[in-house]
Amino acid sequence: MKHKLFGYAAALAGLLGGTLAVATPAQAATPAIQITKVYYNSPGTDNRSNSSLNAEYVKLTNRRSTSINLKYWTLRDKANHVYKFGSDFRLASGASVYIHTGKGTNTSTHRYWGSGAYIWNNTGDTAYLRNSAGTAIDSCSWGSSGSYTYC
Repeated sequence: MKHKLFGYAAALAGLLGGTLAVATPAQAATPAIQITKVYYNSPGTDNRSNSSLNAEYVKLTNRRSTSINLKYWTLRDKANHVYKFGSDFRLASGASVYIHTGKGTNTSTHRYWGSGAYIWNNTGDTAYLRNSAGTAIDSCSWGSSGSYTYC
């Protein structure tokens, strides 16, 4: 009976000019906004200076052909340290934004967490990106070797 139903579905798809395909995990859609790099172990001595804190960052990239408003989106780690995009923040198509751990003046390409302590663990951690509804958009994990990872 299963084969007969599949045959009918395939015939219907052919009549409608389409194809019958089943999505596999390898075909899963790329997130609209993607975590593309995490620099979790800033260069030099971890002395909590603002320049050292800001050398720790997460890079987000817009993979869509249109801009996306990240208003109220969040970036967090396993320990639930949370960065929240507050006011309207549009990320242009193909553009990237860096979220630095320390303090600074926000621009269209660089945002600042404002933390006086490191966020990302050098011994392994995960960065989670969620939209304004709290839906998981992307994540990136790493282990205890190296200083950065591409996601």
